[in-house]
Amino acid sequence: MPATTPALTSQSQTLNALHAHHAQLETAVAAGAVAVRNAAERLVDVTPHRAALVELLQSQVLPHAAAEESTLYGVGAALPATRLLVQAMTAEHRRLEALVGELAQARTSVGVAGAAMAVRALFEAHLAKENDQLLPALVIDGVDLASLLEGMHDILGADADGAPKQNGGCGCGNCGCGGGGEQPVSWSVQAGDLDVRQLPPALRHEKIFAVVAQLAPGDSFVLANDHDPQPLRYQLDAEQPGQISWEYLDHGPSLWRVQIGRSA
Repeated sequence: MPATTPALTSQSQTLNALHAHHAQLETAVAAGAVAVRNAAERLVDVTPHRAALVELLQSQVLPHAAAEESTLYGVGAALPATRLLVQAMTAEHRRLEALVGELAQARTSVGVAGAAMAVRALFEAHLAKENDQLLPALVIDGVDLASLLEGMHDILGADADGAPKQNGGCGCGNCGCGGGGEQPVSWSVQAGDLDVRQLPPALRHEKIFAVVAQLAPGDSFVLANDHDPQPLRYQLDAEQPGQISWEYLDHGPSLWRVQIGRSA
């Protein structure tokens, strides 16, 4: 087997970043749509859940789509193998924008829930086309994705060097160090942490939500996970708006620790 070249490694890393960001967005949109639907089915106010989902769509999903059109789709539209696919996917972006508008303006709970689930269905189908058809076709055609998408945070969900997005401070993920020059060392799992790394993915959220449900106002716990649990945050914010606090204690690359609490 030939040795892996830096270019191939960079291409692979870029694809991995794209797929990971797609998965994160898909999970967040699904959680938000389900929260809206559940509220409508329980006959409770859907307004906070709708607001959280619209915010997610307007601040992350639609900018992601716009960035794709200016990069991936621009290249794909010039290639015979992907020209028609890109045209169809661009039309899906316009439909997604329209659905976000319908979601924001719907007047009844049934209308809000219907628009939310329509957004979810369209977005999931769209991402499947991108992951399974467009990206492989661009790679086969020799497109250098790493160079094309360098520094494109809205697409990669990462800083220009490929590191996960940080949340302020010194860049370590709100470590509290005040932004000093030295990079903090990684923390380790502490006694009392809710460590879900060994649980099957299907059971992780079930376990976490069970602990969250038992929190009294002012109480908190520390979650230890092997990836950034940001989609969980979207789901908690959608289902319990204004009730849950979230603070990163350690931000990767192999261990994330987050203090999750119930607001007093």
